[in-house]
Amino acid sequence: MEFVKCLGHPEEFYNLLRFQMGGRYKVIPKMDQDSLSSSLKTCYKYLRQTSRSFASVIQALDEEMRHAVCLYYLILRALDTLEDDMTINTEEKVLMLQNFHSYLYEPDWRFMESKEKDRQVLEDFPTISLEFRNLTKKYQTVIVDICRKMGCGMAEFLVKEVTSEQEWDQYCHYVAGLVGIGLSQLFSASELEDPLVGEDTERANSMGLFLQKTNIIRDYLEDQQEGREFWPQTVWSKYVKKLSDFTKPENFDLAVQCLNELITNALHHIPDVITYLSRLRNQSVFNFCAIPQVMAIATLAACYNNQQVFKGVVKIRKGRAVTLMMDATNMPAVKAIIHQYLEEVGFY
Repeated sequence: MEFVKCLGHPEEFYNLLRFQMGGRYKVIPKMDQDSLSSSLKTCYKYLRQTSRSFASVIQALDEEMRHAVCLYYLILRALDTLEDDMTINTEEKVLMLQNFHSYLYEPDWRFMESKEKDRQVLEDFPTISLEFRNLTKKYQTVIVDICRKMGCGMAEFLVKEVTSEQEWDQYCHYVAGLVGIGLSQLFSASELEDPLVGEDTERANSMGLFLQKTNIIRDYLEDQQEGREFWPQTVWSKYVKKLSDFTKPENFDLAVQCLNELITNALHHIPDVITYLSRLRNQSVFNFCAIPQVMAIATLAACYNNQQVFKGVVKIRKGRAVTLMMDATNMPAVKAIIHQYLEEVGFY
């Protein structure tokens, strides 16, 4: 089916074929799992189950860094799964989010009552926390600090709505900007990257905000169906009385206007993204950081002016995704990709 979708795009068809015939390993080298402990193998299994695309780029990182980022991702995935679970009592959830960082040092802590699809990271949290405690102290320190800040931020937004664009930025900082800051500090702690990468929290924050805003924009309908609202009220209230009104066909023109306004807001992070990526020196770290960013701008371009955001799912073609993965391995190529999509949405 994916090959059929690519037939009108010869370059994508060729790249998809090349990727599936082994070209993927030039961008994302295959990881040797034979030397891993059984608990670490389990962690990588959970990583693949919770995010196949993210698992691929994590597994391409250099070895010591790879394990730290894998565990960092799973720990934050567990925290995010708690936040997303609408069946947990708010008061109980607030306490768990605020205390979550401390569970990393409680060998037996687990949560068995989640109804979320990624609940295995909560149910088998002892395996994840065991491998976390096996990490070098410099990595543990970064992960615990980010976990604490993120949990408190998530708890704060459980009891208040995203009203202004400033609050949108603040919410995205808690759930994604902090992820970017933590990753940057891990890169610097590993000495694969210069200290400046971890010290410039503003640029690292923008990396996370750009990805999170893209997800929030694309996932409008899914979030509506799950009872979640993340679009800033000061923006959508200019167009409709309730955010859910965008699902009504008679409001699709207004919905697209609001959509385009939020996409424009997200694209203002691009200068910081370019500055951040241009500082990276390790190839595996560069690929890890660049691939999600070019996927995000391609997704925003696909969403721009597109009523489908309010009717179903917007996805970029697999052939397009593979082409981006194979191309986004150096700064000139990444700049060219970004320029192409900014032109598509008329940002220039």
